[in-house]
Amino acid sequence: MSATAKPALALRPFLSADAPQLAEIFRESIMELTCDDYSAAQQEAWAAAADDEAAFAARLADRLTLVGLLEGAPAGFAALEEPGHLDMLYVHPAAAGQGLGSLLIEALEKLAAARGAKRLTADVSDSAEGLFRRRGFVPRQRNSVPVGEEWLANTTMEKQLAGKEPAR
Repeated sequence: MSATAKPALALRPFLSADAPQLAEIFRESIMELTCDDYSAAQQEAWAAAADDEAAFAARLADRLTLVGLLEGAPAGFAALEEPGHLDMLYVHPAAAGQGLGSLLIEALEKLAAARGAKRLTADVSDSAEGLFRRRGFVPRQRNSVPVGEEWLANTTMEKQLAGKEPAR
């Protein structure tokens, strides 16, 4: 019987030097992981959000962004937008299914709760809805979002967070 080692997963804060690599993770995640739920034109319009690398970097820097590492290399990221909104979660296709997305969500849940948020919301792509359901999020509203010349469907999902106990 052989034992399979779990990949080494870790998190760290976003650094401005990460922006080019995270933009690539963003694009590849969209193009490879969402093809069952979105058309090629929708994927291209969505992925174009990273074409202006300075604006993409500014968006990441403006939020509490965590970088997910797989074997020490960036393989995903997630961003918390105050108060209690998970703004972005993207994992490189090669790292999909290895627990990095769950690790990022769990970390942002804890950070949001520590900052006083009672719930965490996310506008979730059809492709990621299963991951969020497994993490305890429930659907609240279906959305159609204009992106460039395309419209993309997603679902606003929500999770109640355990708050910090008041000090005595």
